[in-house]
Amino acid sequence: MKLFAHGHATHPDWRMALSLAAAQVEVQRHDPGGAHIQAATLGWVYFSDHYAAHADALMAELGRRWPGVEWVGASGMGVAANGVEYIDEPALALMLSDLPRERFRVFSGVRPLGPSDHFRAGTAQVHSDASAGDLTDLITELSARTSAGYLFGGIASSGRGDPMHVANGVFRGGVSGVAFAPRVKLVSRVTQGCQPVGPVRHVTQSLRNVIGLLDGRPALDSLLLDLGLEEEALRKSLSRLRDTLVGLSDRRDDLLSRPGQFGTDTLVRNLVGIDLQNRALAIAGNVENGMQMAFCRRDLQSARRDLVRICSEIREEFEPEALPREAALAMHASDATGAPHPGRRVAGAVYVSCMGRGGPHFGAPSAELALIRHALGDVPLVGFFAAGEIARHHLYGYTGVLTVFGSTDGD
Repeated sequence: MKLFAHGHATHPDWRMALSLAAAQVEVQRHDPGGAHIQAATLGWVYFSDHYAAHADALMAELGRRWPGVEWVGASGMGVAANGVEYIDEPALALMLSDLPRERFRVFSGVRPLGPSDHFRAGTAQVHSDASAGDLTDLITELSARTSAGYLFGGIASSGRGDPMHVANGVFRGGVSGVAFAPRVKLVSRVTQGCQPVGPVRHVTQSLRNVIGLLDGRPALDSLLLDLGLEEEALRKSLSRLRDTLVGLSDRRDDLLSRPGQFGTDTLVRNLVGIDLQNRALAIAGNVENGMQMAFCRRDLQSARRDLVRICSEIREEFEPEALPREAALAMHASDATGAPHPGRRVAGAVYVSCMGRGGPHFGAPSAELALIRHALGDVPLVGFFAAGEIARHHLYGYTGVLTVFGSTDGD
């Protein structure tokens, strides 16, 4: 099995961070006893906003070090790697793959993924930034250009200057990324991080981002009932209201697909306003009549459980249904060390998490990435903390999107 080669580092000088990460990559690629890729074709680069001013120089240096490799990635307020996160630190993470060139297509505003393109896209990884107009429509349109209708990725984030995304160049606005042919082996899952605090309700009156009625009663009345608040106590309960979010779904049975847990198509949006006169609620996103919704809050234990769940689902996709006894014993032994076993045929992974998650939400530095490493083993992984997460044709919030690539050996 060929593992993707990866590296990550933190340093005040982006050149030094790149050199440190590149050294890790090259050690893996030239390890005589290793199983890492040799001839790289596609690379991922995620860098913290500390390096944003040097993005063009960074891309030029990547091109000099690895001629012919095509690159995708984004800036973030945090960078993710295998078992570690760099939040508000100057850092970057790299990963190189050997995917056959005919099985992927890097796209951007300069080279769009159009219907006239001879390349057949099965799925696509997408990056963008908050300045992109009509982003939801762009995501929906791009999803329709893939045979699976499935996108994954995230919105570049930054606390220092403009966020940006890269696709063989540096871009601001629009979308960019890499499309994969149907033959590319990958599994992608969304993990939620919120806990419902009330029953499932139905939107019966709405206008753009304002919810007027839920199940035929004023939306504010439903909010007070579900939170157990008296109207007179509203002003004294501002902290509870600020912590209250809204989970929405336009699928009939998806909102609470498991008891007490949101389904993967649930979109979590912030509660941004209360209209006392009309007893309505305003949220950060459009809503339509007929949608299901439930008030919710961010919850550590729910986030942990759901992250472990998606990792388990992904492992089940990659592990053989039946193994010889010796191979099964070896696989369980590898679990103890965290090392990957060839039976899983996992080559590498990309993880995009909400910038409101990470160590601060999971209770300890790098705790979120440690859970993934414990579940998947010591596989190459890179990613970033985003201003919004993309999966299917949706723009999510407060979620994580984990995508794992399978080996290309013998294919």
